[in-house]
Amino acid sequence: MRDEITPITVLLFFVPVLIVLYFLGLWYLLVLGAFSSILMIYFFGELRDIDKTYLVFSILGILLLIFILLPLAELFNAALPDIEQALSDPKAVNSIFVSLSAALAATLLGLVFGIPLSYVMARKQFPAKAFVEGVIDLPMVVPHTVAGIALLVVFGRNGSLGKPLGEAGIRFMDAFPGIVVAMLFVSIPFIVNQIREGFEDVDPKLEKVAMSLGADRKKTFLTVSLPLVKRNILSGAVMAWARAISEFGAVVIIAYYPQSAPVYIYEVYTSYGLQASRPVAALLLIVCLTIFVVVRTLSRRMSIYDKDR
Repeated sequence: MRDEITPITVLLFFVPVLIVLYFLGLWYLLVLGAFSSILMIYFFGELRDIDKTYLVFSILGILLLIFILLPLAELFNAALPDIEQALSDPKAVNSIFVSLSAALAATLLGLVFGIPLSYVMARKQFPAKAFVEGVIDLPMVVPHTVAGIALLVVFGRNGSLGKPLGEAGIRFMDAFPGIVVAMLFVSIPFIVNQIREGFEDVDPKLEKVAMSLGADRKKTFLTVSLPLVKRNILSGAVMAWARAISEFGAVVIIAYYPQSAPVYIYEVYTSYGLQASRPVAALLLIVCLTIFVVVRTLSRRMSIYDKDR
């Protein structure tokens, strides 16, 4: 039984315990629990002949996990009694639905255009490749308000794309498509970079073998290359979806309405204060966490299936 317990297992057990002790105000037990977790990691590390570096890394891991979990746990602890109130608020529920659906639409569009670009970036060398890579990464470093203004110039009522599309009945300002393009702009780097890394790990010899057997480039891509990067596609889609659903700056400039969850939470906070905004924020976190757990579980099962094959 001892051989099955690792320092990581100890971490996963002790961090929630330390969080609970924190909220109960049991400071002596909190210090004792932290010290005990360090001893447990050291003890099981010695049993498995793990060096001191691993021990130090595990301790730093405890601190990092506490840093991430503590604010979230504080939020849930304060907002939990009022979650039912948030669920009964039509505006809160609608804002979360807008965020989920817009993020999903942005992710799907990102996959449609991002997968081909990722494949080209992974397989071809060309003079402007470094420039293209810089353009792909640019949305991650551009201030969100700047991104929103740039999108407004293009997709606004008099924008180069917004005006002709508006005449065709597709409006972006203060409309759902505006939220989608804002989310797509900030999330596309996660899709392209993640999937490109997957294609780079696929041995080109596999594609050459398929084409030597009579398959053309399209069939080789669909039957050989694409299936081998499905985990990268799933991971990139999850990261892009997460980035999209959290976007505020660009969305609030181009499409304040219909309100996405971050915009609605901000409005409630500025109008009614921290206490009123906490339940909606906690509800959004619960929804996102549930989706993450489900997707990660599917990804893990996918990995096991690949190994069994």
